[in-house]
Amino acid sequence: MPGNDLRQSGPFIGIGGVVVVAFLYAYVAIVFPSVLHSVVMPLLWLAFFGLACRWFTRRPRGIVVLPLVCATVWFGLLLAFG
Repeated sequence: MPGNDLRQSGPFIGIGGVVVVAFLYAYVAIVFPSVLHSVVMPLLWLAFFGLACRWFTRRPRGIVVLPLVCATVWFGLLLAFG
């Protein structure tokens, strides 16, 4: 079935997931006034987004996992430094 092919739909799922995770990174930048939360974490998300754009055609199946990695890193940094 063409609807289940991750080579075609995976990049869009991955980019969409990374954009959704951006709201988590933006929320932390607004709520916590430290440099880590307001500067480093948004730059980290920007690096994840750049990686997602780079993987869009190169790793169409691997990009599906990237939003989970972004959310896990966000949660880990929040627990460690929040």
